[in-house]
Amino acid sequence: MSDSQRLSDPKPLLNKTALLNKTAVVTGASSGIGRAIGETLGAAGAHVYLTGRTQASLAASAKTIGESGGEASFEAFDVRESGRLEDFIQRAQRETGGLHVMVNNAGLSHPGNIVDGNPAHWSEMLDVNVLALLVGTRAAIRAMRASNSSGHVVNVSSIAGSLEGRGVYGATKAAVDNLASSLYQELGDDPIRIVNIRPGAVATSFARNYDPAFVKGVAKSMGLDVDVKPGEQWPDELVTRVEAAARKTFVAAGDVAQAVLFAVTQPIHVDIADIKIRPAKPLSF
Repeated sequence: MSDSQRLSDPKPLLNKTALLNKTAVVTGASSGIGRAIGETLGAAGAHVYLTGRTQASLAASAKTIGESGGEASFEAFDVRESGRLEDFIQRAQRETGGLHVMVNNAGLSHPGNIVDGNPAHWSEMLDVNVLALLVGTRAAIRAMRASNSSGHVVNVSSIAGSLEGRGVYGATKAAVDNLASSLYQELGDDPIRIVNIRPGAVATSFARNYDPAFVKGVAKSMGLDVDVKPGEQWPDELVTRVEAAARKTFVAAGDVAQAVLFAVTQPIHVDIADIKIRPAKPLSF
């Protein structure tokens, strides 16, 4: 299966103008769920502003969006640079005259127990998964208010936030879930909805910080022999192989993107508060 046919690609849309004349910002858009969300929103007609840490991947995604009839702008930086994140969101609103969708997707996990944990890893998870999300949310709400835009702020959380024993990563996602509830209370008089997306197991590069032996074991259980290095983004070909081998135990990034598209195309008076999306079969390893 070629890269252009990867299972995380946006599915055909019945309405390719669902987001026409709308502006969307997506963080963590270099790969995985963020890339699929950006390409899906672009295929639906939005002008999508993509940010992530990998310039080449963002450029490739922007090209895909352009070929689908959408429009994309991009800038590579780390979302922990709060000033750059705020400036990027303001740029989207300034250049297009509005902001209608903000997707806080950037996130990472450093697995491991707490007693033997690395505080630097904890800090990175808190900074990316919680603080950057807060900065992006605040900037997006201000941009929507400034341009009198009705819109949606989508936070990509995780099922891990509601499960026991998920360590610091689970705690960061529990914080995201709680913040969504707080924002619901704050925005009752605004035409701005908060959407919490909680994926289960998704076939992406998300597990790049996991022990390679664990990743190899999971892959072996699916009949795959993979070679991965800690911290490295998985190539598209490997993600495609995992998706194809485990359609019942992993959802594809494109499946999550479709849930986001559904939420942000609902009438603004409807509050799609929480969407849990998980594979048909529980993981057994």
